[in-house]
Amino acid sequence: MPDDPFADADTLAFYDREAKTYAARARGEGSPHLKAFMAGLAPGARVLELGCGGGQDAEVLLGAGFDVVPTDGSAGLAAVAEARLGRPVRVMRFEDLADIAGYDGVWANACLLHVPEQGLTAILSRIRAALRPGGLFAASYKSGTGGGRDSLGRYYNFPTRAALLEAYDTAGPWSSIEVEEAQGGGYDKVERLWLLVSARSG
Repeated sequence: MPDDPFADADTLAFYDREAKTYAARARGEGSPHLKAFMAGLAPGARVLELGCGGGQDAEVLLGAGFDVVPTDGSAGLAAVAEARLGRPVRVMRFEDLADIAGYDGVWANACLLHVPEQGLTAILSRIRAALRPGGLFAASYKSGTGGGRDSLGRYYNFPTRAALLEAYDTAGPWSSIEVEEAQGGGYDKVERLWLLVSARSG
């Protein structure tokens, strides 16, 4: 378990070190989860992206006409995303999010899964506070039975469905929470069960 309740230093160092290679990997034209997220927002909605990585999803969101604020905890990835997007990308750790009712949507694809279990509820509470009434929050996690590292040394919280829902419920209130399951791979080329969560603020 990382000493820091909100981040793992080795994981952040991995993304800084591998930023260009990680961001250059082949990806599809936007996942079904991202398309569903966009469909749940009003045209021109203001969206905060956490963990923007190489900027691919931000590029899709911007192309669809949304007002996007891209961020990443890795300075290396933020620099790569800036070059891709041609706009500033804020280097921000999840616990530094302090906006109140500032966004219509929060997109957090494959990033909150690195938050240690003991800090996840607090981060979810900050995200909930950053949403406007009725705002939409989408995130994805690798399912498991508790925290651990992958073959590349990255830390994951690997939650069960029940533990994840408990964290969301504690961080609420939400007017709705939906969890979908999907099989998928990752940068480590290991197939896992993913939990795709969509929650709307009350």
